[in-house]
Amino acid sequence: MLSTNAIRNIIGIVGNVISFGLFLSPAPTFMKIYKMKAVEQFSPIPYLTILVNCMLWVFYGLPIVKPNTILVSTINGVGVLIVSSYLIIFFYFSPKKMRIKVLRILAGELVFMTMVITLVLLTLHTHDSRSLIVGIIAIIFCIGMYASPLSVMKLVIKTKSVEYMPFWLSFTGFLNGVCWTSYALIKIDIFLLIPNGLGAILGLLQLLLYAFYYNHNSIEGHENKEENVEMVV
Repeated sequence: MLSTNAIRNIIGIVGNVISFGLFLSPAPTFMKIYKMKAVEQFSPIPYLTILVNCMLWVFYGLPIVKPNTILVSTINGVGVLIVSSYLIIFFYFSPKKMRIKVLRILAGELVFMTMVITLVLLTLHTHDSRSLIVGIIAIIFCIGMYASPLSVMKLVIKTKSVEYMPFWLSFTGFLNGVCWTSYALIKIDIFLLIPNGLGAILGLLQLLLYAFYYNHNSIEGHENKEENVEMVV
């Protein structure tokens, strides 16, 4: 019979694997950007929010903040490296105006993280107080990470096209939310439960939207094809 800790660790390891898949899921999008040598209408906001979110969870999972949560730190440390590589590609192929915007946001995130780490370590001296403050901040940014594709969802509804909505990012985001929600429920960790529960819901909504407009696009494409055949005849 597996103990509660063993089950939690197993789910945490599975969560690490899924999270790794989440971080790799935008790769096809960036391959497309690399081939086109342009970012077109792709937005950097989801990746910038993922970056600051990962940095916060790395800090949260460290033994000096939240003991026995190192699995949270390890996977998010990997996430920082992978997402940074995406942003480098995005920056390289962006127009000057977009580059300035990305640099400003990145600078703001680094300043913010420096302030959080410094203030938490210097002013808070117990694990409970540190995990409370860092957890609250991480919840806010984690919700921001899961909500960041909402701007893309708006574009999908407006254009009735899923061209600029990365499917695998939405799919792995949903799985990631479900897995870490389960992890948080075994030994109630409210700071992991709230954002990941919301992430699972938002991920499901994105998948439903993708399915609706993907079918819509397929039907439209089929109708256009039939019209072209009729015109030729």
